[in-house]
Amino acid sequence: MTKPIVAIVGRPNVGKSTIFNRIVGERISIVEDVPGVTRDRIYSPAEWLNHEFNLIDTGGIDIGDEPFLEQIRQQAEIAMDEADVIIFLVNGREGVTAADEQVAKILYRTKKPVVLGVNKIDNPDMQSMIYDFYSLGFGEPFPISGSHGLGLGDLLDEVVRSFPENEEEKIEDDVIRFSLIGRPNVGKSSLTNVFLGEERVIVSDIAGTTRDAIDSDFVHDGQKYKVIDTAGMRKKGKVYESTEKYSVLRALRAIERSDVVLVVLNGEEGIREQDKRIAGYAHDAGRGVIIVVNKWDAVEKDEKTMNRMTEEIRKNFQFLDYAPIVFVSAKTKQRVLAILETVNMVSENHTLRIQSSILNEVIEDAVTRNPAPSDKGRKLRIYYMTQVQVKPPTFVVFVNDPEIMHFSYERFLQNKLREAFGFEGTPIRLITRKRS
Repeated sequence: MTKPIVAIVGRPNVGKSTIFNRIVGERISIVEDVPGVTRDRIYSPAEWLNHEFNLIDTGGIDIGDEPFLEQIRQQAEIAMDEADVIIFLVNGREGVTAADEQVAKILYRTKKPVVLGVNKIDNPDMQSMIYDFYSLGFGEPFPISGSHGLGLGDLLDEVVRSFPENEEEKIEDDVIRFSLIGRPNVGKSSLTNVFLGEERVIVSDIAGTTRDAIDSDFVHDGQKYKVIDTAGMRKKGKVYESTEKYSVLRALRAIERSDVVLVVLNGEEGIREQDKRIAGYAHDAGRGVIIVVNKWDAVEKDEKTMNRMTEEIRKNFQFLDYAPIVFVSAKTKQRVLAILETVNMVSENHTLRIQSSILNEVIEDAVTRNPAPSDKGRKLRIYYMTQVQVKPPTFVVFVNDPEIMHFSYERFLQNKLREAFGFEGTPIRLITRKRS
Protein backbone atom coordinates (compact mmCIF):
# COMPACT_ATOMS: atom_id res chain seq x y z
CA MET A 1 0.00 0.00 0.00
CA THR A 2 1.44 3.37 -0.99
CA LYS A 3 1.54 6.23 1.46
CA PRO A 4 -0.43 9.41 0.70
CA ILE A 5 1.63 12.37 -0.51
CA VAL A 6 1.16 15.77 1.13
CA ALA A 7 2.68 18.87 -0.50
CA ILE A 8 3.30 22.22 1.15
CA VAL A 9 2.64 25.00 -1.36
CA GLY A 10 2.94 28.76 -1.03
CA ARG A 11 4.86 31.80 -2.14
CA PRO A 12 8.48 32.15 -0.96
CA ASN A 13 9.26 33.10 2.64
CA VAL A 14 5.97 32.08 4.22
CA GLY A 15 7.70 29.36 6.28
CA LYS A 16 7.26 26.22 4.15
CA SER A 17 10.59 24.70 5.19
CA THR A 18 10.02 25.50 8.88
CA ILE A 19 6.62 23.78 8.82
CA PHE A 20 8.14 20.88 6.85
CA ASN A 21 10.78 20.38 9.54
CA ARG A 22 8.22 20.63 12.35
CA ILE A 23 6.03 17.96 10.79
CA VAL A 24 8.79 15.46 10.00
CA GLY A 25 10.39 16.06 13.39
CA GLU A 26 13.91 16.82 12.31
CA ARG A 27 15.79 19.64 10.66
CA ILE A 28 16.00 18.39 7.07
CA SER A 29 15.38 21.46 4.94
CA ILE A 30 17.76 24.38 5.36
CA VAL A 31 15.89 27.23 7.04
CA GLU A 32 16.91 30.88 6.68
CA ASP A 33 14.85 34.06 6.59
CA VAL A 34 15.68 34.65 2.93
CA PRO A 35 13.37 33.70 0.02
CA GLY A 36 14.47 30.69 -2.03
CA VAL A 37 17.10 29.39 0.37
CA THR A 38 15.90 25.77 0.52
CA ARG A 39 18.59 23.57 -1.00
CA ASP A 40 18.33 20.22 0.73
CA ARG A 41 15.92 17.27 0.70
CA ILE A 42 12.42 18.12 -0.41
CA TYR A 43 10.81 14.88 0.69
CA SER A 44 10.57 12.98 3.95
CA PRO A 45 8.31 10.33 5.45
CA ALA A 46 6.12 11.68 8.24
CA GLU A 47 3.45 10.40 10.62
CA TRP A 48 0.49 11.85 12.47
CA LEU A 49 -1.74 9.77 14.80
CA ASN A 50 -0.63 6.49 13.20
CA HIS A 51 -1.22 7.85 9.70
CA GLU A 52 1.96 7.57 7.63
CA PHE A 53 2.50 9.83 4.65
CA ASN A 54 5.20 11.41 2.50
CA LEU A 55 5.69 15.15 2.84
CA ILE A 56 6.98 17.41 0.05
CA ASP A 57 8.47 20.86 0.57
CA THR A 58 7.97 22.54 -2.81
CA GLY A 59 10.27 25.33 -1.72
CA GLY A 60 13.04 22.88 -2.50
CA ILE A 61 12.06 22.64 -6.16
CA ASP A 62 14.48 24.90 -7.98
CA ILE A 63 12.91 26.33 -11.12
CA GLY A 64 16.00 28.27 -12.21
CA ASP A 65 15.75 31.82 -13.52
CA GLU A 66 12.01 31.93 -14.07
CA PRO A 67 10.16 35.10 -12.95
CA PHE A 68 8.94 35.18 -9.37
CA LEU A 69 5.25 34.40 -10.01
CA GLU A 70 6.15 31.84 -12.67
CA GLN A 71 8.20 29.90 -10.11
CA ILE A 72 5.24 29.84 -7.73
CA ARG A 73 2.93 28.67 -10.49
CA GLN A 74 5.23 25.86 -11.59
CA GLN A 75 5.88 24.62 -8.05
CA ALA A 76 2.15 24.62 -7.30
CA GLU A 77 1.41 22.70 -10.50
CA ILE A 78 3.99 20.05 -9.60
CA ALA A 79 2.33 19.66 -6.22
CA MET A 80 -1.09 19.48 -7.83
CA ASP A 81 0.12 16.65 -10.06
CA GLU A 82 1.81 14.57 -7.38
CA ALA A 83 0.04 15.22 -4.08
CA ASP A 84 -3.05 13.64 -2.55
CA VAL A 85 -3.51 16.57 -0.16
CA ILE A 86 -2.10 20.11 -0.43
CA ILE A 87 -1.22 22.38 2.48
CA PHE A 88 -1.55 25.95 1.20
CA LEU A 89 0.66 28.06 3.45
CA VAL A 90 0.33 31.84 3.81
CA ASN A 91 1.93 34.48 6.06
CA GLY A 92 -0.59 35.75 8.59
CA ARG A 93 1.43 38.86 9.40
CA GLU A 94 1.33 40.13 5.82
CA GLY A 95 -2.32 39.46 5.02
CA VAL A 96 -3.57 38.26 1.64
CA THR A 97 -1.09 39.20 -1.10
CA ALA A 98 -1.36 39.14 -4.88
CA ALA A 99 0.99 36.15 -4.91
CA ASP A 100 -1.30 34.27 -2.49
CA GLU A 101 -4.23 34.94 -4.81
CA GLN A 102 -2.16 33.69 -7.74
CA VAL A 103 -1.47 30.39 -5.96
CA ALA A 104 -5.15 30.13 -4.98
CA LYS A 105 -6.23 30.50 -8.62
CA ILE A 106 -3.95 27.63 -9.59
CA LEU A 107 -5.23 25.43 -6.75
CA TYR A 108 -8.86 26.09 -7.72
CA ARG A 109 -8.27 23.97 -10.82
CA THR A 110 -7.39 20.84 -8.90
CA LYS A 111 -9.80 18.39 -7.34
CA LYS A 112 -7.27 17.68 -4.59
CA PRO A 113 -8.16 18.62 -1.01
CA VAL A 114 -6.53 21.90 0.05
CA VAL A 115 -5.91 22.74 3.73
CA LEU A 116 -5.16 26.42 4.38
CA GLY A 117 -2.49 27.11 7.00
CA VAL A 118 -1.91 30.69 8.22
CA ASN A 119 1.65 30.76 9.53
CA LYS A 120 3.41 33.14 11.94
CA ILE A 121 0.40 33.43 14.29
CA ASP A 122 2.65 33.21 17.32
CA ASN A 123 0.20 34.13 20.12
CA PRO A 124 -3.56 34.25 20.77
CA ASP A 125 -3.65 38.04 20.34
CA MET A 126 -2.89 37.54 16.63
CA GLN A 127 -5.90 35.28 15.95
CA SER A 128 -7.85 38.11 14.32
CA MET A 129 -5.29 38.16 11.50
CA ILE A 130 -6.62 34.93 10.00
CA TYR A 131 -10.07 36.16 8.99
CA ASP A 132 -8.98 37.91 5.78
CA PHE A 133 -7.83 34.54 4.46
CA TYR A 134 -11.40 33.22 4.19
CA SER A 135 -11.45 35.28 0.98
CA LEU A 136 -9.12 32.76 -0.65
CA GLY A 137 -12.00 30.31 -0.80
CA PHE A 138 -10.56 27.24 0.92
CA GLY A 139 -12.76 27.14 3.98
CA GLU A 140 -11.50 27.51 7.52
CA PRO A 141 -7.94 28.89 7.83
CA PHE A 142 -5.83 27.10 10.46
CA PRO A 143 -3.66 29.48 12.54
CA ILE A 144 -0.21 27.99 13.13
CA SER A 145 3.25 29.01 14.23
CA GLY A 146 6.16 27.20 12.64
CA SER A 147 8.70 28.82 14.93
CA HIS A 148 6.81 27.78 18.09
CA GLY A 149 5.05 24.65 16.82
CA LEU A 150 1.59 25.97 17.70
CA GLY A 151 -1.58 24.81 15.93
CA LEU A 152 0.03 22.07 13.87
CA GLY A 153 -2.11 19.36 15.51
CA ASP A 154 -5.36 20.87 14.26
CA LEU A 155 -3.85 21.38 10.81
CA LEU A 156 -2.66 17.78 10.58
CA ASP A 157 -5.99 16.46 11.87
CA GLU A 158 -7.61 18.09 8.83
CA VAL A 159 -4.88 16.79 6.52
CA VAL A 160 -5.31 13.14 7.54
CA ARG A 161 -9.11 13.49 7.33
CA SER A 162 -8.59 14.42 3.70
CA PHE A 163 -6.53 11.35 2.79
CA PRO A 164 -8.00 9.17 0.01
CA GLU A 165 -9.56 5.87 0.91
CA ASN A 166 -6.97 3.11 1.11
CA GLU A 167 -7.21 0.66 -1.74
CA GLU A 168 -5.57 -2.62 -0.92
CA GLU A 169 -3.39 -3.76 -3.78
CA LYS A 170 -3.35 -7.46 -4.56
CA ILE A 171 0.18 -8.78 -4.15
CA GLU A 172 1.10 -11.94 -6.04
CA ASP A 173 3.83 -13.92 -4.31
CA ASP A 174 5.30 -15.32 -7.53
CA VAL A 175 5.70 -11.93 -9.23
CA ILE A 176 8.88 -9.88 -8.85
CA ARG A 177 8.05 -6.17 -8.86
CA PHE A 178 10.77 -3.80 -9.98
CA SER A 179 10.96 -0.15 -11.00
CA LEU A 180 13.41 2.06 -12.81
CA ILE A 181 14.30 5.40 -11.22
CA GLY A 182 16.76 8.12 -12.10
CA ARG A 183 17.18 11.57 -13.53
CA PRO A 184 15.30 12.54 -16.70
CA ASN A 185 16.78 11.24 -19.96
CA VAL A 186 18.94 8.49 -18.51
CA GLY A 187 17.03 5.89 -20.54
CA LYS A 188 14.40 4.51 -18.18
CA SER A 189 11.69 4.29 -20.85
CA SER A 190 14.07 2.77 -23.38
CA LEU A 191 15.11 0.05 -20.95
CA THR A 192 11.46 -0.64 -20.10
CA ASN A 193 10.68 -1.02 -23.80
CA VAL A 194 13.48 -3.55 -24.21
CA PHE A 195 12.15 -5.60 -21.29
CA LEU A 196 8.69 -5.65 -22.82
CA GLY A 197 9.39 -5.68 -26.51
CA GLU A 198 11.38 -8.73 -27.54
CA GLU A 199 10.76 -12.45 -27.03
CA ARG A 200 8.47 -11.65 -24.17
CA VAL A 201 4.94 -12.73 -23.30
CA ILE A 202 3.08 -9.59 -22.28
CA VAL A 203 0.24 -10.60 -19.99
CA SER A 204 -1.44 -7.24 -19.48
CA ASP A 205 -1.00 -3.48 -19.21
CA ILE A 206 -2.97 -2.21 -16.24
CA ALA A 207 -3.10 1.21 -14.64
CA GLY A 208 -1.23 1.26 -11.34
CA THR A 209 -1.92 3.22 -8.21
CA THR A 210 0.68 5.75 -9.36
CA ARG A 211 -1.28 8.21 -11.45
CA ASP A 212 -0.48 7.88 -15.15
CA ALA A 213 2.22 5.28 -14.56
CA ILE A 214 1.74 1.90 -16.16
CA ASP A 215 2.45 -1.41 -14.47
CA SER A 216 3.41 -3.84 -17.21
CA ASP A 217 3.27 -7.55 -16.48
CA PHE A 218 5.51 -9.85 -18.50
CA VAL A 219 7.14 -13.27 -18.33
CA HIS A 220 10.76 -14.13 -19.09
CA ASP A 221 12.23 -17.62 -18.77
CA GLY A 222 9.19 -18.71 -16.76
CA GLN A 223 9.48 -15.92 -14.17
CA LYS A 224 6.68 -13.38 -13.83
CA TYR A 225 7.63 -9.71 -13.50
CA LYS A 226 5.83 -6.43 -12.99
CA VAL A 227 7.83 -3.44 -14.21
CA ILE A 228 6.68 -0.11 -12.81
CA ASP A 229 7.49 2.63 -15.30
CA THR A 230 8.17 5.99 -13.66
CA ALA A 231 9.54 7.64 -16.76
CA GLY A 232 6.35 9.06 -18.25
CA MET A 233 5.79 12.80 -17.84
CA ARG A 234 2.22 14.05 -17.89
CA LYS A 235 3.19 17.47 -19.17
CA LYS A 236 5.87 18.54 -21.58
CA GLY A 237 7.56 21.83 -21.01
CA LYS A 238 10.44 23.61 -19.43
CA VAL A 239 9.48 22.98 -15.81
CA TYR A 240 9.57 19.20 -16.18
CA GLU A 241 12.66 19.20 -18.37
CA SER A 242 14.70 21.61 -16.26
CA THR A 243 13.65 20.60 -12.76
CA GLU A 244 15.64 17.52 -11.85
CA LYS A 245 14.22 17.39 -8.33
CA TYR A 246 10.87 16.69 -9.95
CA SER A 247 12.15 13.20 -10.79
CA VAL A 248 12.29 12.43 -7.07
CA LEU A 249 8.55 12.99 -6.80
CA ARG A 250 7.94 10.71 -9.77
CA ALA A 251 9.89 7.92 -8.08
CA LEU A 252 8.37 7.91 -4.57
CA ARG A 253 5.31 5.74 -5.11
CA ALA A 254 7.13 3.40 -7.49
CA ILE A 255 9.87 2.73 -4.92
CA GLU A 256 7.33 1.86 -2.24
CA ARG A 257 5.58 -0.63 -4.51
CA SER A 258 8.77 -2.35 -5.68
CA ASP A 259 10.75 -5.32 -4.43
CA VAL A 260 13.81 -4.27 -6.43
CA VAL A 261 14.75 -0.80 -7.70
CA LEU A 262 16.99 -0.18 -10.70
CA VAL A 263 18.90 3.08 -10.19
CA VAL A 264 19.67 4.13 -13.77
CA LEU A 265 22.73 6.29 -14.49
CA ASN A 266 23.75 7.94 -17.75
CA GLY A 267 27.11 6.44 -18.70
CA GLU A 268 27.84 9.35 -21.05
CA GLU A 269 27.31 12.06 -18.44
CA GLY A 270 28.72 10.31 -15.40
CA ILE A 271 27.43 10.72 -11.84
CA ARG A 272 25.44 13.76 -10.76
CA GLU A 273 24.40 14.83 -7.25
CA GLN A 274 20.79 14.15 -8.16
CA ASP A 275 21.65 10.51 -8.89
CA LYS A 276 22.79 10.08 -5.29
CA ARG A 277 19.69 11.79 -3.92
CA ILE A 278 17.33 9.57 -5.89
CA ALA A 279 19.26 6.41 -5.01
CA GLY A 280 19.13 7.39 -1.34
CA TYR A 281 15.33 7.12 -1.32
CA ALA A 282 15.50 3.51 -2.53
CA HIS A 283 18.05 2.69 0.17
CA ASP A 284 16.05 4.45 2.89
CA ALA A 285 12.95 2.50 1.83
CA GLY A 286 14.80 -0.79 2.35
CA ARG A 287 14.37 -2.01 -1.22
CA GLY A 288 16.73 -4.22 -3.15
CA VAL A 289 18.92 -2.04 -5.37
CA ILE A 290 20.77 -2.57 -8.66
CA ILE A 291 22.87 0.22 -10.19
CA VAL A 292 22.40 0.23 -13.97
CA VAL A 293 24.84 2.24 -16.08
CA ASN A 294 23.01 2.87 -19.37
CA LYS A 295 24.28 4.28 -22.70
CA TRP A 296 27.53 2.39 -22.24
CA ASP A 297 27.74 1.96 -26.03
CA ALA A 298 28.29 5.72 -26.39
CA VAL A 299 31.27 5.84 -24.00
CA GLU A 300 34.79 5.86 -25.41
CA LYS A 301 36.44 2.91 -23.72
CA ASP A 302 39.71 1.20 -23.12
CA GLU A 303 40.40 -1.92 -21.08
CA LYS A 304 40.21 0.08 -17.80
CA THR A 305 37.14 2.24 -18.44
CA MET A 306 34.65 -0.10 -16.73
CA ASN A 307 36.90 -0.50 -13.69
CA ARG A 308 37.30 3.28 -13.38
CA MET A 309 33.53 3.78 -13.60
CA THR A 310 32.97 1.06 -11.01
CA GLU A 311 35.43 2.75 -8.63
CA GLU A 312 33.71 6.11 -9.20
CA ILE A 313 30.31 4.59 -8.39
CA ARG A 314 31.60 2.91 -5.24
CA LYS A 315 33.18 6.18 -4.12
CA ASN A 316 30.01 8.23 -4.69
CA PHE A 317 27.48 5.61 -3.57
CA GLN A 318 29.15 4.30 -0.43
CA PHE A 319 25.74 3.71 1.16
CA LEU A 320 25.00 1.28 -1.70
CA ASP A 321 28.15 -0.81 -1.34
CA TYR A 322 25.92 -3.91 -1.42
CA ALA A 323 24.34 -3.06 -4.81
CA PRO A 324 25.54 -4.91 -7.93
CA ILE A 325 26.51 -2.77 -10.94
CA VAL A 326 25.40 -3.63 -14.47
CA PHE A 327 26.66 -1.88 -17.64
CA VAL A 328 24.12 -1.89 -20.48
CA SER A 329 22.90 -0.16 -23.62
CA ALA A 330 19.19 0.18 -24.20
CA LYS A 331 19.93 1.40 -27.74
CA THR A 332 21.80 -1.74 -28.80
CA LYS A 333 19.99 -3.97 -26.22
CA GLN A 334 23.42 -5.15 -25.07
CA ARG A 335 23.26 -6.95 -21.68
CA VAL A 336 19.79 -5.51 -20.91
CA LEU A 337 18.18 -8.93 -20.45
CA ALA A 338 21.04 -9.89 -18.14
CA ILE A 339 19.57 -7.33 -15.74
CA LEU A 340 16.68 -9.73 -15.13
CA GLU A 341 19.07 -12.41 -13.85
CA THR A 342 20.42 -9.86 -11.38
CA VAL A 343 16.86 -8.84 -10.44
CA ASN A 344 16.10 -12.50 -9.63
CA MET A 345 19.20 -12.78 -7.46
CA VAL A 346 18.54 -9.54 -5.57
CA SER A 347 14.86 -10.43 -5.04
CA GLU A 348 15.88 -13.79 -3.59
CA ASN A 349 18.34 -12.13 -1.21
CA HIS A 350 15.77 -9.49 -0.26
CA THR A 351 13.44 -12.25 0.98
CA LEU A 352 16.13 -14.54 2.41
CA ARG A 353 15.37 -15.88 5.89
CA ILE A 354 18.13 -17.45 8.00
CA GLN A 355 17.48 -20.14 10.59
CA SER A 356 18.25 -18.84 14.09
CA SER A 357 20.62 -21.67 15.00
CA ILE A 358 22.76 -21.08 11.90
CA LEU A 359 22.60 -17.32 12.43
CA ASN A 360 23.92 -17.58 15.97
CA GLU A 361 26.76 -19.89 14.95
CA VAL A 362 27.97 -17.13 12.64
CA ILE A 363 27.59 -14.44 15.31
CA GLU A 364 29.35 -16.53 17.98
CA ASP A 365 32.25 -17.13 15.62
CA ALA A 366 32.43 -13.41 14.76
CA VAL A 367 32.43 -12.36 18.43
CA THR A 368 35.09 -14.96 19.28
CA ARG A 369 37.39 -13.71 16.52
CA ASN A 370 36.73 -10.03 17.25
CA PRO A 371 35.35 -9.45 20.77
CA ALA A 372 33.15 -6.41 21.33
CA PRO A 373 35.16 -3.44 22.67
CA SER A 374 34.58 -1.87 26.06
CA ASP A 375 33.06 1.57 26.45
CA LYS A 376 33.63 3.66 29.59
CA GLY A 377 34.74 0.57 31.44
CA ARG A 378 31.67 -1.47 30.44
CA LYS A 379 31.98 -4.43 28.10
CA LEU A 380 29.30 -5.15 25.50
CA ARG A 381 27.94 -8.68 25.76
CA ILE A 382 26.12 -10.15 22.78
CA TYR A 383 23.74 -12.94 23.77
CA TYR A 384 21.96 -13.96 20.57
CA MET A 385 20.46 -12.74 17.32
CA THR A 386 17.20 -13.54 15.54
CA GLN A 387 15.73 -12.51 12.20
CA VAL A 388 12.38 -10.74 12.54
CA GLN A 389 11.61 -9.61 9.01
CA VAL A 390 12.41 -9.83 5.31
CA LYS A 391 12.16 -7.15 2.60
CA PRO A 392 14.71 -6.11 3.78
CA PRO A 393 16.29 -8.77 6.03
CA THR A 394 16.01 -7.35 9.54
CA PHE A 395 17.77 -8.78 12.60
CA VAL A 396 17.46 -8.11 16.31
CA VAL A 397 20.62 -8.62 18.37
CA PHE A 398 20.12 -8.94 22.11
CA VAL A 399 22.82 -7.43 24.31
CA ASN A 400 23.40 -6.38 27.91
CA ASP A 401 23.27 -2.63 27.12
CA PRO A 402 22.30 -1.23 23.69
CA GLU A 403 23.90 2.14 24.51
CA ILE A 404 27.40 0.70 24.35
CA MET A 405 26.89 -0.92 20.92
CA HIS A 406 29.18 1.22 18.76
CA PHE A 407 28.15 1.77 15.14
CA SER A 408 31.51 0.40 13.96
CA TYR A 409 30.88 -2.93 15.71
CA GLU A 410 27.34 -3.00 14.33
CA ARG A 411 28.88 -2.55 10.89
CA PHE A 412 31.29 -5.40 11.63
CA LEU A 413 28.37 -7.72 12.44
CA GLN A 414 26.57 -6.71 9.24
CA ASN A 415 29.68 -7.48 7.22
CA LYS A 416 29.93 -10.91 8.85
CA LEU A 417 26.31 -11.60 7.89
CA ARG A 418 27.10 -10.65 4.30
CA GLU A 419 30.21 -12.84 4.29
CA ALA A 420 28.21 -15.81 5.52
CA PHE A 421 24.94 -15.41 3.61
CA GLY A 422 25.59 -13.04 0.71
CA PHE A 423 22.67 -10.61 0.78
CA GLU A 424 24.02 -8.99 -2.40
CA GLY A 425 21.72 -6.24 -3.59
CA THR A 426 19.72 -5.81 -0.39
CA PRO A 427 20.24 -3.59 2.63
CA ILE A 428 20.44 -5.24 6.05
CA ARG A 429 18.88 -3.71 9.12
CA LEU A 430 20.24 -4.45 12.57
CA ILE A 431 18.25 -3.56 15.68
CA THR A 432 19.96 -3.66 19.08
CA ARG A 433 17.81 -4.57 22.09
CA LYS A 434 18.45 -5.22 25.74
CA ARG A 435 17.84 -8.82 26.75
CA SER A 436 14.89 -8.89 29.14
